[in-house]
Amino acid sequence: QQQNLAMHLLKLVLNCLNFDFIGNSADESADDLCTVQIPTNWRTIFLEPETLDLFFDLYHSLPPMLSQLALSCLVQFASTRRSLFSNPERAKYLGNLIKGVKQILENPQGLSDPGNYHEFCRFLARLKTNYQLGELVVVKDYPEVIRLIANFTITSLQHWEFAPNSVHYLLTLWQRMVASVPFVKTAEPHLLDTYAPEITKAYITSRLECVPVVIRDGLEDPLDDTATVFQQLEQLCTVSRCEYEKTCTLLVQLFDQNAQNYQKLLHSSSRNPLEITVQEGRLAWLVYFVGTFVGGRLTYTSTDEHDAMDGELSCRVFQLISLMDAQLPQSSNEKVELAILWFLDQFRKTYVGDQLQHTSKVYARMSEVLGITDDNHVLETFMTKIVTNLKYRGRCEPVISRTLQFLNDLSADFSLTPATYSLLKKLVKIEAVKFMLQNHTSKHFPFLGVSDNYSLSDLRCRTVFYTALTRLLMVDLGEDEDEFENFMLPLTVSFESVTRILNGSFEQEEAKRMLMGLARDLRGIAFALNTKTSYTMLFHWIYPAYISVLQRAVELWYREPACTTPILKLMAEFMQNRSQRLNFDVSSPNGILLFREASKMICTYGNQILSLGTLSKDQVYPLKLKGISICYSALKSALCGNYVSFGVFKLYGDNHFDNVLQAFVKMLLSVSHSDLLQYRKLSQSYYPLLECLTQDHMSFITSLEPHVLIYILTSISEGLTAVDTIVSSSCCASLDYIVTYLFKHLAKEGKKTLRCREISQDGQRLLHFMQQNPEVLQQMMSILMNTIIFEDCRNQWSVSRPLLGLILLNEKYFSELRATLITSQPDNKREVLDQCFRNLMEGVEQNLLVKNRDR
Repeated sequence: QQQNLAMHLLKLVLNCLNFDFIGNSADESADDLCTVQIPTNWRTIFLEPETLDLFFDLYHSLPPMLSQLALSCLVQFASTRRSLFSNPERAKYLGNLIKGVKQILENPQGLSDPGNYHEFCRFLARLKTNYQLGELVVVKDYPEVIRLIANFTITSLQHWEFAPNSVHYLLTLWQRMVASVPFVKTAEPHLLDTYAPEITKAYITSRLECVPVVIRDGLEDPLDDTATVFQQLEQLCTVSRCEYEKTCTLLVQLFDQNAQNYQKLLHSSSRNPLEITVQEGRLAWLVYFVGTFVGGRLTYTSTDEHDAMDGELSCRVFQLISLMDAQLPQSSNEKVELAILWFLDQFRKTYVGDQLQHTSKVYARMSEVLGITDDNHVLETFMTKIVTNLKYRGRCEPVISRTLQFLNDLSADFSLTPATYSLLKKLVKIEAVKFMLQNHTSKHFPFLGVSDNYSLSDLRCRTVFYTALTRLLMVDLGEDEDEFENFMLPLTVSFESVTRILNGSFEQEEAKRMLMGLARDLRGIAFALNTKTSYTMLFHWIYPAYISVLQRAVELWYREPACTTPILKLMAEFMQNRSQRLNFDVSSPNGILLFREASKMICTYGNQILSLGTLSKDQVYPLKLKGISICYSALKSALCGNYVSFGVFKLYGDNHFDNVLQAFVKMLLSVSHSDLLQYRKLSQSYYPLLECLTQDHMSFITSLEPHVLIYILTSISEGLTAVDTIVSSSCCASLDYIVTYLFKHLAKEGKKTLRCREISQDGQRLLHFMQQNPEVLQQMMSILMNTIIFEDCRNQWSVSRPLLGLILLNEKYFSELRATLITSQPDNKREVLDQCFRNLMEGVEQNLLVKNRDR
């Protein structure tokens, strides 16, 4: 009974301390940035030293289940806001916390319980979150306590298999302590230069020691959980830069020792595969460490000596790359390859390009050992490595996709800065790059093949590959059409063979796989062509011959999203007027031709997909909704891309525009409202499309059947309260356009001249519909008012836009709603809310929407 009572009391205290006193913690999972905003009238309880002593005593005397709760309370005590105390009071309070830490670490048996251990690690991290290093070092027991914490951390790191989530908090503590060193002004020693290198050493050695155990006992490899590894490495990187010389000496020694053992094993006659795997696992960890430490270079604390050490470390990885590549194509270790790519990327960010002068000491040692004197040589090494991986590691999807990501990062955003442009200028002069631009076929790069041995997901890499290649092509392309045709030759050949297969009655499976690959390749190319000239070259290449092949494919294989999705995404990419690349010349019909092709494809797909009938819950997204959402985003890009004059279609009796709008409606009615909001990609393509339609094509909206209008207005009403701001903002904008249209029409009704009467048949229809269904707009006004008054409204400006129109169209309902909202408040708040409503409408003239909206 006593234990039960103690448990409930501790939970009560914890709930009090966890309470969000000022209502600002939107994300409760962000554990490290926590300050507890204790109310000022609790001050006296916090100033009494007995309060903290009580909880430390409870921890020592209760069984684990309860002592864990006592520690959770202490975590919150350690996070008490600084402004609760004066400076002397805060120093005393911190002294009591540190005294408690010392007691726990001197009697560590309670920490063998995982719950206690985890809470204690959180407690230590919070000490540094809420107190500055300058305050910690002046505490009486600091030297003894920092020694105990360091030993505790080292022991924790050595038991790598135990509680990896808790280690995060220990590393957070050390990372923040070391990061604060430059800002400490007190005379007392912080002792971090003694302990930080030991922490780094413990992490490095424990990870190397875990490799044989993991491999021999078949345990879960920590390296497979890259998210955790990268997070820990990022924290360790700050710690390692304290007394960097010690860290580098240790790493150099370990690297040389392991690399020599590895070479011996490779050349020994017995070649024990298990030993080789262990050695490769260790090398993978060491390469990750080197990459992390090189990537952690900070401009303001770095010295020439540090750069020279980075050179020492980097040399070894570049030598390892040569050693690994020399064994190809026989063997290859995925983990080492991924680590090498991580290192290359970190080295690129730190030492390649304009951010560093070429005099950087990192190249001093590298030029002696490897002949790498500047970043030109490094770029050559990078590109050779990329080509080697793409040639020989085509079967290893993780390595291929990371290699392509690296290539993509190297080629990215050259339009933004002269520095990255000069980097690309250097890249395109490299032989390996020239080779890639001339030989991007499956003969040289097996991952571009479409044989049955490859799974379909492997094809995804191709988009990234072609985006990067096309960016490199663009550097010197200019207006050279022959050069472009040459580059496109492998794709031309593939398209010709697909056309032959489709026209004959051969094996269609091969044509399908080829088309899936081609659609991904073309999407990568289209994504990178951001100028009018280059985009026009691609348009002339694909239209009309190859676009008809894509149309045919959608018609044939509409049941197979693996085939239709890449084709639809390619179409959506074509419709994007990025950087005004689709603003063709005045005399060119290309914009209209392109829109007609998109219209055909959307109509074909829409009609076919609806013939599938009812689908089960798990099939409805992959087989239907995903395709619909891509069609919607393509249509949205076309409608607001400003490169098609839509009035032309009606003028010349061309029905492509009408057809695509009808297809939009048919597809929409086959989707339930709950699915519209449940699937994020669908809602993010439907609502912005609706915003485009209400902005520029109200005559289409007014021509819809009443049940379709009800469907669309209900979808807006439900989207107003969506968590996703893209959705709720689009709903507000659509509603605003509809309300403004109605309002302007009503204003015209007042002036019954003959001309107005003819213009306003469309408006007449919509007005009639709204008079029959007044509750639709009334409900939306009610939702918006409730959002503004009672909820945390993240897009206030968007919400305010349709509000005035709604009020002016429904004045009677507005007064009723206002009265209801005021009476729902407690007595002492009614006057305030009433005043707010008066302020809202102050100075607003009735019947003037546009002039008063901003007001």
